[in-house]
Amino acid sequence: MSTRIAFLKGHGTENDFVIIPDPENVIDLPPAAVAVLCDRRAGIGGDGLLHVVRSAAHPEARSMAAEAEWFMDYRNGDGSVAEMCGNGVRVFAHYLQRAGHVAEGDIAVATRGGVKTVHIAKEGDITVGMGKAVLPEGAVTVSVGERSWPARNVNMGNPHAVAFVEDLDHAGDLYTAPPFSPASAYPDGVNVEFVVDRGLRHVALRVHERGSGETRSCGTGACAVAVAAARRDGADPAVTGTPATYTVDVPGGRLMITERPDGEIEMTGPAVIVAEGEIDAGWLETVTP
Repeated sequence: MSTRIAFLKGHGTENDFVIIPDPENVIDLPPAAVAVLCDRRAGIGGDGLLHVVRSAAHPEARSMAAEAEWFMDYRNGDGSVAEMCGNGVRVFAHYLQRAGHVAEGDIAVATRGGVKTVHIAKEGDITVGMGKAVLPEGAVTVSVGERSWPARNVNMGNPHAVAFVEDLDHAGDLYTAPPFSPASAYPDGVNVEFVVDRGLRHVALRVHERGSGETRSCGTGACAVAVAAARRDGADPAVTGTPATYTVDVPGGRLMITERPDGEIEMTGPAVIVAEGEIDAGWLETVTP
C-alpha cells in the first residue's frame, strides 16, 4: 500500500460515499478498513464506499469488461459487500466524468448486480438504467415496536421490503434493522422502506439500509417503492403498455423513477462531489486489526 491514498467524498440526494479511485485494484480494502473510513467520527464518514476499479483488474468484474470499462466495487458502511447501490452509481458516474474517464452521454458501469447503463445529462442530472424488478411470491411482514405491516418483496439486484404506512414516524429511529418474517424471505438481510403517499404518483419514504442503518436516500429502494406503489395502484406497464413514473421523495431530496413497458426501470437524480484529499495509509493500518 502506498503512503498516501487519494479519496473523494460525494453524495446523491444526501446518500453519501467515500470514493477511492484504484484503477488497477492495488489498494487492499478489508471490511475493517472500509468501516473505519465510513465512520463519521473516526474516519471520513459515509453510508458506503465506492471503490473505483477497471473491470479487467477485478476478479468479480472481468467477465463484464467487454461491456463496461469500470467496476463499482461497492461496500456498505459496515464494510460488507453489496450487490448494487442506485445513488452510488450516479455518484460513481459523476466521478468518472470529473476525472476525465468519460464524457456526457451514455456510459456502462459494471456492478455486482450486472452492467448498468448510465446517462450523464448536460444539465447535471444523471439517469441510471436500474434493470428490472423481481417480485418474489409470498407474504412478508415488517415490524417496529408493537406495530406490524404487510410488505411487498421487491428485488432490485438487492432485496427490499416495502411497507405502506400512515405516518413516516411509525418507522421509529431505524438505527437497527426492523424485524421481518418469515426469516426465509431474506436470508442475507434486507433493506426496509416505509412509505406514505404525497399525491398522485407521488410518495415519500424512510429507509433502513442493510449494513448502514437509516440513510438519507436509497436509489434501489426508491425504485422498489415505485414498483410496489404502481402495483398497489393497479399500474403494470407490461400490461398497459404505458410507462409509469413516480416522484419519490427521500429525506435527502427527490428522485424520479420510471418503469417502462419492457420492465426496465430508470432513476433520475443529482450527484455531487463535495471534497477530495488524501488518506495516510499508515494511519489506516494502525486503526484496523
